[in-house]
This record gives sequence, C-alpha cells and structure tokens, in this order.
Amino acid sequence: MGKDTKKSCEVLFTVPFHDLDPMQMVWHGNYFKYFEIARSALFARSGVDLFKYFKETNCLFPIVKTSTKHVASLEYLDEFKCIATVIEAEYKIVVDFQVRLLRNDQLCAKGRTEQVAVKYPEKEILFEIPKDIREALGF
Repeated sequence: MGKDTKKSCEVLFTVPFHDLDPMQMVWHGNYFKYFEIARSALFARSGVDLFKYFKETNCLFPIVKTSTKHVASLEYLDEFKCIATVIEAEYKIVVDFQVRLLRNDQLCAKGRTEQVAVKYPEKEILFEIPKDIREALGF
C-alpha cells in the first residue's frame, strides 16, 4: 500500500445522554472515547490486535501525544461518524480523526494520536514500529 492510499475506518454513533455535560453538549473528554473506538476498529480491520501482540512479544504501544480541535458541538441523539486514518506507521503510529455529523457532513472535531513501540518490562522506546505491525497498517 502506497502513501497515497491510507488505511481508514469509519464508525457510526448516536450521542447518548450519559455523554453530555451540564450544557447538554457532548463533554470534550468523550471525543477521545470516540477516537479510541474508531482506532480500535481500524486496527481490528487491519488485523492488528495490540493487546495480543503485547502478550506475545512484550511490546507495548502507549499513546504519547494527543490533540483535538473542537469545531462544532455534538448534542443529544446526534448521529455522527468518527473516521480514523493511519497517517504514519514507520517510527510511530500516527492516526488522524474526524468527527462528522451524518445529516450534513459538518466537521465537529478533528484530532490526532501518536503511539510509540516500547519494549516491556525494560520500558525501552524502540526507534521504529515492528515490521509486522507496520506492514499490517500499510507502511
């Protein structure tokens, strides 16, 4: 898979009551939950199970950096999609996210997570993502 064809996954949601803040909008911290669900679906679709990989290789993939830009609020019962796209997987795994309303495709939030490979129990950061993970993610 070349750099022009990034692996991507889209997950559909409906905003539940328990995700709201006192202003009746989605609490900002819940966007990371949506990101995690979409990233997990993307990895699963790519054949990547990082928990199983850790049990087999003692290699962890902690998130070391996150960012989010909130553009428009999600409200109770809004239907939306979270799109996760692998941008990089050579030296770190970088996944970009978009949260969009289904009714009009309006961008509500965008974000990014970065993960590195860490050998456990030494807690030694590896300077590249293991080849099998890299290839499964298209790099």
